[in-house]
Amino acid sequence: MADTGGEGGTACVAAPGQDIPMALSGDPFTEVGAVADAVLYEGYLLYPYRRSSAKNRVRWQFGVLLPRTWVEADGPVAEGISGSADSWYQRTECLVRAAPDAVLRVRVRYLQLQRKQVEAPGEDGRYRPVESLRGDDGTAHLSFDEAVPYEVDLAWPLAELLHGPRTAEVSAPPAVHTEELGAGRVVRRREHVRAHTTVAAEKLADGLYRLCVRTENAGEAADARAPRAEALRQALLAAHTLLTGEGLEFVSQTDPPAALRDRARGCRSAFTFPVLGGPAGESADGATGAVLLSAPIILPDHPQVAPESPGDLHDAAEIDEILTLRTMLLTDEEKAEARATDPRAARILDRVDTMPPEVFANLHGAIRSLAPAAEAACEARPAWWQEGGDAGLSPTTDTVTVDGVPLGTGSRVRLNPRLRGADAQDMFLVGRTAEVAAVFHDVDGSVHLAVTVDDDPAAELHGWYGRFHYFRPDELEPLGDSTEPRP
Repeated sequence: MADTGGEGGTACVAAPGQDIPMALSGDPFTEVGAVADAVLYEGYLLYPYRRSSAKNRVRWQFGVLLPRTWVEADGPVAEGISGSADSWYQRTECLVRAAPDAVLRVRVRYLQLQRKQVEAPGEDGRYRPVESLRGDDGTAHLSFDEAVPYEVDLAWPLAELLHGPRTAEVSAPPAVHTEELGAGRVVRRREHVRAHTTVAAEKLADGLYRLCVRTENAGEAADARAPRAEALRQALLAAHTLLTGEGLEFVSQTDPPAALRDRARGCRSAFTFPVLGGPAGESADGATGAVLLSAPIILPDHPQVAPESPGDLHDAAEIDEILTLRTMLLTDEEKAEARATDPRAARILDRVDTMPPEVFANLHGAIRSLAPAAEAACEARPAWWQEGGDAGLSPTTDTVTVDGVPLGTGSRVRLNPRLRGADAQDMFLVGRTAEVAAVFHDVDGSVHLAVTVDDDPAAELHGWYGRFHYFRPDELEPLGDSTEPRP
């Protein structure tokens, strides 16, 4: 488990009446442990954030499962595959080849919000909350929201799942921890997170099954209209699922064997997407694997942590170098604030400050493979689009109608992101004007429009290499007479 900045918890649960050992020799889950931890901390702390930084006040964007009464206060949630939308459930559907005596193992993982409150004694001797405090040793402490990891292991024989769905509790208990500082104290509180996971199996053919793993927040919001920051205290954060077992292998949802493509296409995951974990293996007819990682961040099959990354450092991927350089540029005051904000941030700073030059040099980049460069695309064709990639679809010429106005490339719009479940970055764009760059039809049938924001000094550069903000049609407002798509 990665550094947590607080106390976490684990639980092991076997199906009722079953004597299934939970500890595996050579546990396959360890093959995806580093990647799963990067998913776990993606929306929490992969960089030494500071409490005073405005962008760090909008947190916990991925895999957030809140009480249903809070999520649906304004109506049912719009189901999607993966991403930053808030929901009250996650559903993973996948194909698995299995022997009749196979045993499925499921590990549900998430972060539990922990309120770190600094308190100082008053004149009456009673403790009162304060924003900051300096301990007797000179260490600064700030009130801030932390998070601790929690995971539950479940196991059922496949034969039992074929007789009907099985449900197990994956709740995280409440807790209070007090740390005395001499001049005051730090109190860390966690509220009860109520959740359960249901697993079902369906036989499709001899040796082939469809699995469905659904995790739900089973709590009731005390106030369905409470601010998101309050609702998060009862939420599963960065929730994701690992699957493995004996006598089974999972079929890739991204690159399934030709004979199983239609069946794989029939699997419908919601707010998460399953990929094969561990090292890539050889298969006679397509991609299969012994471990499945279902995450709220879309990943490729067999994701791996960059071997150049020295332990827990930023996102453990291709931007470790630039984030390390950015960390080095923090002033002494900013570093001190980051250390006081969160223990995990302090440990990241320690790794950067003590990183040997040869280790830092390794972060500069590596060539994984060599292949001939593709022929340059036509200058007028965006780099992110290949003609013929999807029959009948063309992001640069397609349109979608919003309030009776066709929107396409060149249309002018105003941005109105959803108030609930919006991407953290989108929250800063409410009311801004933008130009549509393309219209994309997603694999789940939904539509998103890529836009470049007005007054963005890097807009031309973003357009050159295909980096845009993406919005649903109902999050855009056509502007005036200039909304006709560019020919």
